[in-house]
Amino acid sequence: MAVTLHVCTTCRAGQPVPEGALPPGARLHEALHAGDLPEGVTIRPVECLSACSQGCAVALSAPGRWTYVYGRLNPETDAPAILAGAAAYAGAADGIVPWRERPEIFRKQSLARIPPLEAP
Repeated sequence: MAVTLHVCTTCRAGQPVPEGALPPGARLHEALHAGDLPEGVTIRPVECLSACSQGCAVALSAPGRWTYVYGRLNPETDAPAILAGAAAYAGAADGIVPWRERPEIFRKQSLARIPPLEAP
């Protein structure tokens, strides 16, 4: 089943961004693309996850699974842990990764957990 890692590319993480510089969210997106993408995971840039005061932010989702939103992520250091968390999520049939098996940033920086959508 396809898992999507949504990355807010417009996130400024509460910082001013000099003209011509990439915002922190875009830098996080680039760092994730440069890493080892887990099998079955697609990275999708999004313009806003409405977590502006909690940026940088990502969300993990898949059909029939719980969706998770994570924030307060560092574009320079957190990409490997985010990709490890995405791999664990991809391996969980319902999207619920046991707490102890989650990367530390996913244990401490979860902003929301959204139930799966019901089929019509």
